Amino acid sequence: MQNFVEELKWRGMLHDVMPGTEQQLLKESTAGYVGFDPTSDSLTIGNMVSIMLLVHFQRAGHRPVALVGGATGMIGDPSGKSEERNLLSEEVLRHNQACIQKQLEKFLEFSGTNPASIVNNFDWIKEFSFISFLRDVGKHLSVNYMMAKDSVKKRLETGISYTEFTYQLIQGYDYLHLYKNHGCKLQMGGSDQWGNITTGTELIRRMAGGEAYALTCPLLTRADGTKMGKTAGGQTVWLDSKKTSPYQLYQYLFNMADSEVGKMLRIFTLMGKEEIEALEQSHALAPNERILQKRLGQEMVSLLHSATDYQASVRASEILFNGSLEELKTLGEDVLTSLETVGISRNEYEGLGNVTDLLALATNDKGTKIFPSKGEARKMIQQGGVSVNRGKLSAPDQKLEFDLLQNKYLLVQKGKKQYFLLEIK
Repeated sequence: MQNFVEELKWRGMLHDVMPGTEQQLLKESTAGYVGFDPTSDSLTIGNMVSIMLLVHFQRAGHRPVALVGGATGMIGDPSGKSEERNLLSEEVLRHNQACIQKQLEKFLEFSGTNPASIVNNFDWIKEFSFISFLRDVGKHLSVNYMMAKDSVKKRLETGISYTEFTYQLIQGYDYLHLYKNHGCKLQMGGSDQWGNITTGTELIRRMAGGEAYALTCPLLTRADGTKMGKTAGGQTVWLDSKKTSPYQLYQYLFNMADSEVGKMLRIFTLMGKEEIEALEQSHALAPNERILQKRLGQEMVSLLHSATDYQASVRASEILFNGSLEELKTLGEDVLTSLETVGISRNEYEGLGNVTDLLALATNDKGTKIFPSKGEARKMIQQGGVSVNRGKLSAPDQKLEFDLLQNKYLLVQKGKKQYFLLEIK
Protein backbone atom coordinates (compact mmCIF):
# COMPACT_ATOMS: atom_id res chain seq x y z
CA MET A 1 0.00 0.00 0.00
CA GLN A 2 1.21 3.53 -0.80
CA ASN A 3 1.08 6.04 2.05
CA PHE A 4 -1.94 8.18 1.17
CA VAL A 5 -1.55 10.53 4.14
CA GLU A 6 2.10 11.28 3.32
CA GLU A 7 1.15 12.00 -0.29
CA LEU A 8 -1.42 14.54 0.88
CA LYS A 9 1.05 16.16 3.27
CA TRP A 10 3.68 17.08 0.67
CA ARG A 11 0.98 18.28 -1.70
CA GLY A 12 -0.47 20.60 0.96
CA MET A 13 -3.78 18.74 0.88
CA LEU A 14 -4.06 17.69 4.53
CA HIS A 15 -5.83 19.80 7.17
CA ASP A 16 -7.18 17.49 9.89
CA VAL A 17 -6.92 13.74 10.29
CA MET A 18 -8.43 11.55 13.01
CA PRO A 19 -5.93 9.50 15.05
CA GLY A 20 -5.54 5.99 13.65
CA THR A 21 -6.48 6.94 10.08
CA GLU A 22 -2.99 6.52 8.63
CA GLN A 23 -2.53 3.16 10.36
CA GLN A 24 -5.86 1.90 8.99
CA LEU A 25 -4.95 2.87 5.43
CA LEU A 26 -1.54 1.21 5.65
CA LYS A 27 -3.06 -1.96 7.11
CA GLU A 28 -5.50 -2.78 4.29
CA SER A 29 -7.24 -1.54 1.18
CA THR A 30 -10.02 0.66 2.54
CA ALA A 31 -13.20 2.14 1.11
CA GLY A 32 -13.54 5.88 1.64
CA TYR A 33 -15.88 8.53 0.32
CA VAL A 34 -16.29 12.21 -0.49
CA GLY A 35 -19.63 13.96 -0.90
CA PHE A 36 -20.50 16.28 -3.79
CA ASP A 37 -23.25 18.88 -3.74
CA PRO A 38 -25.57 18.48 -6.76
CA THR A 39 -27.04 22.01 -6.70
CA SER A 40 -25.59 22.66 -10.17
CA ASP A 41 -25.22 20.52 -13.29
CA SER A 42 -21.44 21.01 -13.20
CA LEU A 43 -18.71 20.93 -10.60
CA THR A 44 -16.37 23.91 -10.37
CA ILE A 45 -12.61 24.21 -10.22
CA GLY A 46 -13.09 24.62 -6.47
CA ASN A 47 -14.25 20.97 -6.35
CA MET A 48 -10.94 19.81 -7.81
CA VAL A 49 -9.36 19.33 -4.41
CA SER A 50 -12.13 16.86 -3.42
CA ILE A 51 -11.85 15.09 -6.77
CA MET A 52 -8.08 14.80 -6.42
CA LEU A 53 -8.50 13.40 -2.91
CA LEU A 54 -10.35 10.47 -4.48
CA VAL A 55 -7.81 10.18 -7.31
CA HIS A 56 -4.85 9.93 -4.90
CA PHE A 57 -6.88 7.61 -2.66
CA GLN A 58 -7.42 5.21 -5.56
CA ARG A 59 -3.79 5.46 -6.71
CA ALA A 60 -2.72 4.49 -3.19
CA GLY A 61 -4.63 1.22 -3.56
CA HIS A 62 -7.92 2.11 -1.88
CA ARG A 63 -11.54 2.08 -3.09
CA PRO A 64 -13.01 5.56 -3.69
CA VAL A 65 -16.72 6.22 -3.36
CA ALA A 66 -18.24 9.45 -4.68
CA LEU A 67 -21.47 10.31 -2.94
CA VAL A 68 -23.78 12.62 -4.85
CA GLY A 69 -26.05 14.22 -2.28
CA GLY A 70 -29.48 13.92 -3.86
CA ALA A 71 -31.15 14.00 -0.43
CA THR A 72 -28.86 16.45 1.36
CA GLY A 73 -28.96 18.66 -1.74
CA MET A 74 -32.65 19.13 -1.08
CA ILE A 75 -31.85 20.53 2.37
CA GLY A 76 -28.65 22.56 2.08
CA ASP A 77 -25.49 22.37 4.15
CA PRO A 78 -25.13 25.34 6.55
CA SER A 79 -21.32 24.97 6.61
CA GLY A 80 -19.70 28.15 5.32
CA LYS A 81 -23.08 29.71 4.51
CA SER A 82 -24.54 32.87 5.98
CA GLU A 83 -28.08 32.21 4.78
CA GLU A 84 -30.28 29.34 3.67
CA ARG A 85 -30.15 28.30 0.03
CA ASN A 86 -33.05 27.72 -2.32
CA LEU A 87 -34.21 24.10 -2.41
CA LEU A 88 -34.22 22.17 -5.68
CA SER A 89 -36.73 19.68 -7.04
CA GLU A 90 -35.94 15.98 -7.36
CA GLU A 91 -36.09 16.25 -11.15
CA VAL A 92 -33.45 19.00 -11.26
CA LEU A 93 -31.25 17.18 -8.74
CA ARG A 94 -31.38 13.92 -10.74
CA HIS A 95 -30.28 15.80 -13.87
CA ASN A 96 -27.44 17.46 -11.98
CA GLN A 97 -26.31 14.13 -10.54
CA ALA A 98 -26.08 12.55 -13.99
CA CYS A 99 -23.94 15.45 -15.23
CA ILE A 100 -21.63 15.29 -12.21
CA GLN A 101 -21.16 11.55 -12.66
CA LYS A 102 -19.93 12.09 -16.23
CA GLN A 103 -17.38 14.60 -14.96
CA LEU A 104 -16.12 12.26 -12.22
CA GLU A 105 -15.69 9.46 -14.75
CA LYS A 106 -12.87 11.49 -16.33
CA PHE A 107 -10.80 11.10 -13.18
CA LEU A 108 -11.63 7.77 -11.54
CA GLU A 109 -11.31 4.14 -12.69
CA PHE A 110 -14.55 2.21 -12.32
CA SER A 111 -13.04 -1.22 -12.98
CA GLY A 112 -9.97 -3.14 -11.84
CA THR A 113 -8.83 -4.33 -8.43
CA ASN A 114 -9.99 -1.25 -6.49
CA PRO A 115 -12.76 0.23 -8.62
CA ALA A 116 -14.49 3.50 -7.82
CA SER A 117 -18.25 3.69 -7.34
CA ILE A 118 -20.86 6.44 -7.30
CA VAL A 119 -23.82 6.44 -4.95
CA ASN A 120 -26.75 8.78 -4.33
CA ASN A 121 -27.95 9.25 -0.75
CA PHE A 122 -31.51 9.89 -1.94
CA ASP A 123 -31.72 6.17 -2.72
CA TRP A 124 -31.64 5.24 0.98
CA ILE A 125 -32.90 8.42 2.67
CA LYS A 126 -36.15 8.29 0.67
CA GLU A 127 -37.08 5.05 2.47
CA PHE A 128 -37.27 6.81 5.83
CA SER A 129 -40.43 8.29 7.24
CA PHE A 130 -40.04 11.35 9.42
CA ILE A 131 -41.01 9.44 12.55
CA SER A 132 -38.75 6.46 11.86
CA PHE A 133 -35.73 8.69 11.20
CA LEU A 134 -36.26 10.57 14.47
CA ARG A 135 -36.78 7.32 16.37
CA ASP A 136 -33.99 5.23 14.80
CA VAL A 137 -31.32 7.87 14.21
CA GLY A 138 -32.12 11.18 15.90
CA LYS A 139 -32.22 9.74 19.43
CA HIS A 140 -28.53 8.83 19.27
CA LEU A 141 -27.25 12.43 19.22
CA SER A 142 -28.10 15.13 21.73
CA VAL A 143 -29.06 18.67 20.73
CA ASN A 144 -26.10 19.88 22.81
CA TYR A 145 -23.73 17.75 20.71
CA MET A 146 -25.18 19.07 17.45
CA MET A 147 -25.17 22.72 18.55
CA ALA A 148 -21.50 22.52 19.48
CA LYS A 149 -20.55 22.10 15.80
CA ASP A 150 -18.98 25.20 14.23
CA SER A 151 -21.31 25.03 11.20
CA VAL A 152 -24.27 25.48 13.57
CA LYS A 153 -22.72 27.93 16.04
CA LYS A 154 -21.79 30.36 13.27
CA ARG A 155 -25.40 30.47 12.10
CA LEU A 156 -27.13 30.92 15.46
CA GLU A 157 -26.80 34.71 15.36
CA THR A 158 -28.32 35.08 11.88
CA GLY A 159 -30.73 32.17 12.29
CA ILE A 160 -30.75 28.55 11.16
CA SER A 161 -33.83 26.59 10.18
CA TYR A 162 -34.63 23.16 11.60
CA THR A 163 -34.15 21.86 8.06
CA GLU A 164 -30.51 22.91 7.93
CA PHE A 165 -29.95 22.01 11.57
CA THR A 166 -30.69 18.38 10.72
CA TYR A 167 -28.18 18.34 7.84
CA GLN A 168 -25.36 16.94 9.95
CA LEU A 169 -27.64 14.15 11.18
CA ILE A 170 -28.44 13.07 7.62
CA GLN A 171 -24.79 13.31 6.56
CA GLY A 172 -23.86 11.31 9.63
CA TYR A 173 -26.39 8.64 8.66
CA ASP A 174 -24.90 8.56 5.14
CA TYR A 175 -21.58 7.56 6.69
CA LEU A 176 -23.29 4.86 8.78
CA HIS A 177 -25.10 3.51 5.69
CA LEU A 178 -21.89 3.41 3.63
CA TYR A 179 -20.03 1.82 6.55
CA LYS A 180 -22.59 -0.97 6.76
CA ASN A 181 -23.29 -1.48 3.04
CA HIS A 182 -20.06 -0.47 1.28
CA GLY A 183 -17.46 -1.07 3.97
CA CYS A 184 -16.52 2.63 4.10
CA LYS A 185 -14.24 3.39 7.02
CA LEU A 186 -13.12 6.85 5.94
CA GLN A 187 -14.94 10.03 5.01
CA MET A 188 -13.02 12.92 3.46
CA GLY A 189 -13.95 16.50 2.66
CA GLY A 190 -13.09 20.17 3.03
CA SER A 191 -12.03 21.52 6.41
CA ASP A 192 -15.48 23.08 6.90
CA GLN A 193 -16.92 19.53 6.88
CA TRP A 194 -15.02 18.29 9.95
CA GLY A 195 -18.04 18.64 12.24
CA ASN A 196 -20.38 16.81 9.85
CA ILE A 197 -17.84 14.03 9.26
CA THR A 198 -17.16 13.44 12.95
CA THR A 199 -20.92 13.28 13.55
CA GLY A 200 -20.83 10.27 11.22
CA THR A 201 -17.99 8.59 13.10
CA GLU A 202 -19.95 9.12 16.33
CA LEU A 203 -23.11 7.53 14.86
CA ILE A 204 -21.08 4.54 13.65
CA ARG A 205 -19.66 4.11 17.14
CA ARG A 206 -23.03 4.41 18.86
CA MET A 207 -25.29 2.58 16.38
CA ALA A 208 -22.97 -0.06 14.93
CA GLY A 209 -20.28 -0.38 17.58
CA GLY A 210 -17.73 0.25 14.83
CA GLU A 211 -14.69 2.41 14.31
CA ALA A 212 -14.46 4.87 11.42
CA TYR A 213 -12.13 7.70 10.50
CA ALA A 214 -12.12 11.27 9.22
CA LEU A 215 -9.77 13.34 7.06
CA THR A 216 -10.12 16.87 5.70
CA CYS A 217 -8.20 19.05 3.28
CA PRO A 218 -7.77 22.84 3.37
CA LEU A 219 -10.41 24.93 1.64
CA LEU A 220 -9.13 26.15 -1.70
CA THR A 221 -8.46 29.88 -1.47
CA ARG A 222 -6.44 32.44 -3.39
CA ALA A 223 -3.55 34.46 -1.97
CA ASP A 224 -5.95 37.23 -0.90
CA GLY A 225 -8.12 34.75 1.02
CA THR A 226 -11.02 34.71 -1.46
CA LYS A 227 -12.58 31.44 -2.54
CA MET A 228 -10.86 29.65 -5.41
CA GLY A 229 -12.98 29.22 -8.52
CA LYS A 230 -13.96 32.79 -9.39
CA THR A 231 -12.50 34.97 -12.13
CA ALA A 232 -11.47 38.56 -11.51
CA GLY A 233 -14.90 39.55 -12.80
CA GLY A 234 -16.65 37.28 -10.33
CA GLN A 235 -17.57 34.57 -12.85
CA THR A 236 -17.50 30.95 -11.65
CA VAL A 237 -14.93 28.66 -13.29
CA TRP A 238 -16.85 25.49 -14.20
CA LEU A 239 -15.52 22.09 -15.26
CA ASP A 240 -18.17 21.90 -18.00
CA SER A 241 -16.80 23.26 -21.29
CA LYS A 242 -20.23 24.68 -22.16
CA LYS A 243 -20.11 26.92 -19.09
CA THR A 244 -16.39 27.69 -19.04
CA SER A 245 -14.65 27.11 -22.35
CA PRO A 246 -11.20 25.45 -22.48
CA TYR A 247 -9.76 28.82 -23.51
CA GLN A 248 -11.36 30.62 -20.55
CA LEU A 249 -10.03 27.93 -18.21
CA TYR A 250 -6.56 28.29 -19.71
CA GLN A 251 -6.63 32.06 -19.26
CA TYR A 252 -7.79 31.70 -15.65
CA LEU A 253 -4.82 29.43 -14.91
CA PHE A 254 -2.35 31.44 -17.01
CA ASN A 255 -3.19 34.60 -15.03
CA MET A 256 -2.76 32.92 -11.65
CA ALA A 257 -0.35 34.73 -9.32
CA ASP A 258 3.14 33.32 -8.81
CA SER A 259 2.35 32.95 -5.10
CA GLU A 260 -0.54 30.57 -5.91
CA VAL A 261 0.51 28.54 -8.91
CA GLY A 262 3.01 26.23 -7.19
CA LYS A 263 0.33 25.19 -4.70
CA MET A 264 -2.13 24.56 -7.53
CA LEU A 265 0.34 22.34 -9.41
CA ARG A 266 0.56 20.16 -6.31
CA ILE A 267 -3.20 19.99 -5.82
CA PHE A 268 -4.59 19.95 -9.36
CA THR A 269 -2.10 17.63 -11.08
CA LEU A 270 -0.45 14.24 -10.67
CA MET A 271 3.02 15.69 -11.24
CA GLY A 272 5.70 14.44 -8.85
CA LYS A 273 7.50 16.47 -6.21
CA GLU A 274 10.86 16.60 -7.99
CA GLU A 275 9.33 17.70 -11.29
CA ILE A 276 7.34 20.50 -9.67
CA GLU A 277 10.33 21.73 -7.68
CA ALA A 278 12.50 21.75 -10.83
CA LEU A 279 9.85 23.80 -12.64
CA GLU A 280 9.72 26.23 -9.72
CA GLN A 281 13.47 26.75 -9.95
CA SER A 282 13.25 27.45 -13.68
CA HIS A 283 10.32 29.81 -13.11
CA ALA A 284 12.26 31.76 -10.46
CA LEU A 285 15.03 32.45 -12.99
CA ALA A 286 12.60 33.86 -15.57
CA PRO A 287 9.22 34.65 -13.93
CA ASN A 288 8.10 36.76 -16.91
CA GLU A 289 7.97 33.58 -19.02
CA ARG A 290 5.26 32.18 -16.70
CA ILE A 291 6.61 28.65 -16.89
CA LEU A 292 4.51 27.40 -13.98
CA GLN A 293 1.29 28.95 -15.25
CA LYS A 294 1.77 27.51 -18.74
CA ARG A 295 2.39 24.04 -17.36
CA LEU A 296 -0.61 24.24 -15.05
CA GLY A 297 -2.75 25.29 -18.01
CA GLN A 298 -1.43 22.39 -20.08
CA GLU A 299 -2.08 19.82 -17.38
CA MET A 300 -5.55 21.05 -16.42
CA VAL A 301 -7.01 21.79 -19.86
CA SER A 302 -5.69 18.49 -21.24
CA LEU A 303 -7.09 16.56 -18.27
CA LEU A 304 -10.51 18.23 -18.16
CA HIS A 305 -10.99 18.56 -21.91
CA SER A 306 -8.30 17.34 -24.34
CA ALA A 307 -4.79 17.98 -25.62
CA THR A 308 -6.36 19.44 -28.77
CA ASP A 309 -8.35 21.93 -26.67
CA TYR A 310 -5.16 22.91 -24.86
CA GLN A 311 -3.30 23.53 -28.11
CA ALA A 312 -6.23 25.54 -29.47
CA SER A 313 -6.29 27.63 -26.28
CA VAL A 314 -2.60 28.45 -26.58
CA ARG A 315 -3.03 29.40 -30.23
CA ALA A 316 -6.05 31.57 -29.42
CA SER A 317 -4.02 33.37 -26.75
CA GLU A 318 -1.24 34.08 -29.21
CA ILE A 319 -3.70 35.49 -31.74
CA LEU A 320 -5.63 37.59 -29.23
CA PHE A 321 -2.57 39.32 -27.85
CA ASN A 322 -0.19 39.23 -30.81
CA GLY A 323 -2.09 38.20 -33.94
CA SER A 324 -2.99 40.14 -37.06
CA LEU A 325 -6.42 41.60 -37.79
CA GLU A 326 -7.18 38.71 -40.13
CA GLU A 327 -6.29 36.23 -37.39
CA LEU A 328 -8.42 38.14 -34.87
CA LYS A 329 -11.41 37.68 -37.15
CA THR A 330 -11.11 33.90 -36.74
CA LEU A 331 -11.58 33.99 -32.95
CA GLY A 332 -14.82 32.83 -31.39
CA GLU A 333 -16.88 34.75 -28.87
CA ASP A 334 -15.69 32.56 -25.97
CA VAL A 335 -12.16 33.91 -26.57
CA LEU A 336 -13.14 37.53 -27.18
CA THR A 337 -15.51 37.80 -24.24
CA SER A 338 -12.83 36.56 -21.83
CA LEU A 339 -11.51 40.13 -21.86
CA GLU A 340 -12.86 42.97 -19.76
CA THR A 341 -15.86 44.13 -21.76
CA VAL A 342 -17.35 47.58 -22.21
CA GLY A 343 -20.26 48.41 -24.47
CA ILE A 344 -22.21 50.99 -26.40
CA SER A 345 -25.44 50.82 -28.36
CA ARG A 346 -25.22 50.53 -32.14
CA ASN A 347 -27.22 53.74 -32.56
CA GLU A 348 -24.79 55.64 -30.34
CA TYR A 349 -21.81 54.14 -32.18
CA GLU A 350 -23.12 55.14 -35.58
CA GLY A 351 -23.78 58.67 -34.34
CA LEU A 352 -20.29 59.31 -32.95
CA GLY A 353 -17.85 61.52 -34.79
CA ASN A 354 -14.45 60.11 -33.77
CA VAL A 355 -12.58 57.48 -31.78
CA THR A 356 -11.99 59.75 -28.77
CA ASP A 357 -15.73 60.05 -28.21
CA LEU A 358 -16.06 56.26 -28.43
CA LEU A 359 -13.28 55.45 -25.95
CA ALA A 360 -14.64 57.90 -23.38
CA LEU A 361 -18.26 56.77 -23.74
CA ALA A 362 -18.24 52.96 -23.82
CA THR A 363 -18.87 51.54 -20.35
CA ASN A 364 -19.66 48.30 -18.55
CA ASP A 365 -22.41 47.41 -16.06
CA LYS A 366 -20.34 48.74 -13.18
CA GLY A 367 -19.78 52.10 -14.85
CA THR A 368 -16.15 51.40 -15.75
CA LYS A 369 -14.85 53.01 -18.95
CA ILE A 370 -11.71 52.55 -21.01
CA PHE A 371 -10.93 56.23 -20.38
CA PRO A 372 -12.72 58.31 -17.72
CA SER A 373 -12.63 61.44 -19.92
CA LYS A 374 -12.08 62.58 -23.49
CA GLY A 375 -9.03 64.51 -22.35
CA GLU A 376 -7.26 61.39 -21.07
CA ALA A 377 -8.21 59.44 -24.20
CA ARG A 378 -6.96 62.22 -26.45
CA LYS A 379 -3.66 62.50 -24.58
CA MET A 380 -2.85 58.79 -24.74
CA ILE A 381 -3.79 58.57 -28.43
CA GLN A 382 -1.41 61.44 -29.17
CA GLN A 383 1.33 59.57 -27.29
CA GLY A 384 0.78 56.52 -29.52
CA GLY A 385 -0.50 54.36 -26.66
CA VAL A 386 -3.86 53.16 -28.00
CA SER A 387 -4.65 50.54 -30.66
CA VAL A 388 -7.93 49.28 -32.09
CA ASN A 389 -8.03 45.87 -33.80
CA ARG A 390 -4.24 45.80 -33.77
CA GLY A 391 -3.90 49.15 -35.55
CA LYS A 392 -2.36 52.04 -33.63
CA LEU A 393 -4.61 55.11 -33.57
CA SER A 394 -3.06 57.99 -35.52
CA ALA A 395 -5.05 60.94 -34.20
CA PRO A 396 -7.73 61.77 -31.58
CA ASP A 397 -10.21 62.77 -34.30
CA GLN A 398 -9.74 59.54 -36.30
CA LYS A 399 -13.03 58.38 -37.85
CA LEU A 400 -14.76 55.14 -36.83
CA GLU A 401 -13.84 53.13 -39.87
CA PHE A 402 -13.02 49.76 -38.33
CA ASP A 403 -13.82 46.18 -39.32
CA LEU A 404 -15.95 44.78 -36.49
CA LEU A 405 -14.97 41.37 -35.14
CA GLN A 406 -17.96 39.00 -35.19
CA ASN A 407 -19.85 42.01 -36.59
CA LYS A 408 -20.05 43.64 -33.15
CA TYR A 409 -16.68 43.82 -31.36
CA LEU A 410 -13.56 46.00 -31.35
CA LEU A 411 -10.35 44.96 -29.59
CA VAL A 412 -8.89 47.97 -27.78
CA GLN A 413 -5.37 47.96 -26.38
CA LYS A 414 -4.49 50.64 -23.85
CA GLY A 415 -0.78 50.87 -23.14
CA LYS A 416 1.30 47.70 -23.29
CA LYS A 417 -0.82 45.29 -21.28
CA GLN A 418 -4.40 46.50 -20.88
CA TYR A 419 -6.97 45.00 -23.25
CA PHE A 420 -10.68 45.71 -23.56
CA LEU A 421 -13.39 44.20 -25.69
CA LEU A 422 -15.68 46.98 -26.90
CA GLU A 423 -19.08 45.60 -27.85
CA ILE A 424 -21.43 47.47 -30.18
CA LYS A 425 -24.80 46.14 -28.98
